[in-house]
Amino acid sequence: MTDETRFTRVGSLPKTTTATPQLPQVLTRVVWLLWVASLVVASLRLSGSENWSLLGLFSVDGLTVVMWVVVTFFSGIVHSYSRRYMAGDSALNKFFGNVFAFTLVVMTLVATDSLAVFAVLWLTMGLVMANLIGHVDSWPHARTAAAHARRYFAGSSALLAVAFATLWWETGASTVSAVASAEIAPTGAVLFAVAMLLLAAMIQSALLPFHTWLLSSMTAPTPASALMHAGFVNAGGILLLRFAPVVTVDRGFMLAIVVVGATSALVGKLLKTVQTDVKGKLGCSTVGQMGFMFMQAGLGFFGAAITHLILHGFYKAYQFLSAGGTVEQGSPDGKYAAKQSVGVIGFSVTILTALAGGALFAVTTGEGTAFDSGLLLAGLVVLTTMHATRETIRHAALPTVLRFGAIPLVFLPAIGLYAFVYKTIEHALVGVPFVTAPTELTLVHVVVAAAFALAYVTIESGVYRRSTRLYMALVNATRPAPGTTVTTREEYNEY
Repeated sequence: MTDETRFTRVGSLPKTTTATPQLPQVLTRVVWLLWVASLVVASLRLSGSENWSLLGLFSVDGLTVVMWVVVTFFSGIVHSYSRRYMAGDSALNKFFGNVFAFTLVVMTLVATDSLAVFAVLWLTMGLVMANLIGHVDSWPHARTAAAHARRYFAGSSALLAVAFATLWWETGASTVSAVASAEIAPTGAVLFAVAMLLLAAMIQSALLPFHTWLLSSMTAPTPASALMHAGFVNAGGILLLRFAPVVTVDRGFMLAIVVVGATSALVGKLLKTVQTDVKGKLGCSTVGQMGFMFMQAGLGFFGAAITHLILHGFYKAYQFLSAGGTVEQGSPDGKYAAKQSVGVIGFSVTILTALAGGALFAVTTGEGTAFDSGLLLAGLVVLTTMHATRETIRHAALPTVLRFGAIPLVFLPAIGLYAFVYKTIEHALVGVPFVTAPTELTLVHVVVAAAFALAYVTIESGVYRRSTRLYMALVNATRPAPGTTVTTREEYNEY
């Protein structure tokens, strides 16, 4: 029997004789208290420049307090949202226990200085997230998705352990700070360790070709998905920053990170175009956005990567928590609202706004004013502004004159605000080595820039839609793991 004849009503929760568990309410209040405490600690920590150490296992620096504030804020939102969203769930306490445990593990991870403790917490973080993915354990699809993710996370942890063991063997250092301060040469062992670090980060951040665990995780409750896409996948960027002194030891390896990030950024955008469901589109978007984050790290702008993961976290958390209200509007006869033509004036406004935005970013941050990888970073700002401006011009319902005149007045201040946030976070990462380490421009950077420009033209013109082979390749690339997709409504209603 299905629920097809039932009506869905939104309103107050029905009165029941079963007492509401107190644990969700308690943990929600605790998380918000942790956020307030994190703000206090951040203000105290950022007023000085010395790192705080505890037992030789933990070290509180700029990255630690920044991530504490961000993680507890996102967790507080998810806890508060889940109290209504998950009401009536038979395993309510279990869900809140996992979300709270995840919060504590991440808070401890970003403060950990011991390599051994870091590796254990990295594995624990993955196992807790897998539990959230398979929260509905009576649902076979959820159990399969959780097992699939657990295998990926175990692999990431194994790679990380190998990297740490190699670094310890090569340097004799058993802490993150000792590794960062050691004189490291680009020997074969070090490059092997760095490669293992990159692979571990790629798996955790769901970069290609390790993105299937993320696209197979849609069985997770929506609040868990928000926490996953706004927090968990960012672990790869944090790992790269923590070990930036090791990652930057070889210029060729930095180029490899750029290529890896660019590939996921470009392909993630294409994968999104063949998705038909809201959460699937958001998942592919995360793959692309994590690619941008890796690119920024590969260009030597680790502060920009942290800024990106924070802003992306805000955006993606909002998108997932509001996914239920995202419905495409169309007329009954199938005629959808056509996008407006940009025209010559619109094209001119788009180009000028994009160039002005890139110039504003370069002048405000100082990135892109020299002949180094900062030029590519500023170029990404230009391309992003161009896309956003063009889409706004095509969709806005305002009069033409007002619309074209308002575009620069809206987007340029937004870019200025982004630059301000970027510099603020970069300044807040006090005590963290190699926050900014721009590299020299190479032919690889030029090829990556050309690939982005070509991909933008290809996608915006719709040329890629003419290839059936490309379409099928993209569909196959986004196919979740077998057994994790609900194919009939009866399967969903049964649970």
